[in-house]
Amino acid sequence: MRFERREHRPLSLLIFTPVVAVIAALALAGILISIAGAPVLDAYWRILTGAFGSRLSATETLTRATPLMLTGLAAAVAFRARLWNIGAEGQFYLGAIAVAAASSKLLGNLPAPILIPLLLLIGAIAGMVLILVPLWLRLRFSVDEVVTSLLLNFIAVLFVSMLIDGVLKDPLAFGWPQSQSVSDHAMLPKLIARSRLHIGLAIAIALAVVVHFVQSRTVFGMQSRAAGLSPAGAVFAGVPLGRTLVKVACLSGGLAGLAGAIEVMGVKGYVTTDLSPGFGYAGIVVAMLANLNPLGVVFAAIFTATMFVGADGMSRGLGIPTYIADVTVALSLLTMLIALFFTQYRIRR
Repeated sequence: MRFERREHRPLSLLIFTPVVAVIAALALAGILISIAGAPVLDAYWRILTGAFGSRLSATETLTRATPLMLTGLAAAVAFRARLWNIGAEGQFYLGAIAVAAASSKLLGNLPAPILIPLLLLIGAIAGMVLILVPLWLRLRFSVDEVVTSLLLNFIAVLFVSMLIDGVLKDPLAFGWPQSQSVSDHAMLPKLIARSRLHIGLAIAIALAVVVHFVQSRTVFGMQSRAAGLSPAGAVFAGVPLGRTLVKVACLSGGLAGLAGAIEVMGVKGYVTTDLSPGFGYAGIVVAMLANLNPLGVVFAAIFTATMFVGADGMSRGLGIPTYIADVTVALSLLTMLIALFFTQYRIRR
C-alpha cells in the first residue's frame, strides 16, 4: 500500500470532504457525550436549539460568528500564501484599542457617516502595522514568523492593558480596567431591532465575497497562491515575492484589526483585556475547517459559533460540561486535516 498524489481533485470531492470531516468529529464527540451520561442525539439537538431555537439565540450566534469570519479570513489569506500569521489575536486587540483611542480622543465629534468608515479604516491599519513586524523579521533576517507573530499577541494585550489602566482609562468605570467608550454615533447600526446583531455581519460576508474574487480572479490572487505553492517557483516565474507577501500581510492584518474594531463598535462600545475569548486563535480553526476558502469561512464561522453558543443550552439541560463544544471544534479541525490529506493523496496497492 502506498500514497499517490492526485493529479486532479474533483470539485465534488472538495465539497464533500468538509461535510464528512464534521460528521466524523460529531460522531467522535458523541462518544464523550455518551460517557458523560447524556443521550447523544438529544445533546446535539439541544446545541442546535440553543443556538437557533429563538430570535435571541439566533442573533447571538450570528453576532458571535461575525469576528470569527474576519479572523478566519485573516488566517485563510495568510496561510494561502504560506505566511503563517498566528498573531490575529494581537492584531484584533490593536484594532480595537485604536478605535477606542481615535473615537474618545480625536474624532468623536464627526458625524456618523464619516466617523464609522474612518474608525473601521483606523482599526484595519492598526492590525496591518502589527503584522508587518514579524514579516520584516522574516524577510530581513529569515526569522520564523510563527514564533514572532505568536509572541506579539502577548505584547499587544499587555500594551492594551497599559493603555486602559492609564491614558485611556474610563474615569466612570469605578476602577474597573476598561477604556473610554466610543461615541454613540460611532456604534454600528443594528440589523435587527432589540438585539446585538449589527451591520458588521454584512460587512464580514461582503469581505468574504471580495476576498474570494481577489484570490480567484486577479493577478495579486494568482501571485499569492503561487507564493504559497512554491516560493522558489514563484520567484523563477517572475513573481515579486517580497512585495506580494507585504500585500498579503496587510490584507491579513487588516482583516484581524477590522474584527477588533467591529467588535468594539458593534457590541461592547469599549475595550477590556477580556474583549476576545480567543477570536484570533479560533480564526485559525475556522480557516482550516473552510480549507482556506473565503466563502467556506462564512459557514465554518457559523458552525463554530453554533457549537460555542449552543453548548450552554446543552449544559444547562443535560448537566454535562460546556467543554464538549471545545472538544468538538478541535476534533473537527483534526478530522478536517486528515480529510484534506486524502483530497491530495489516494491509496494505491
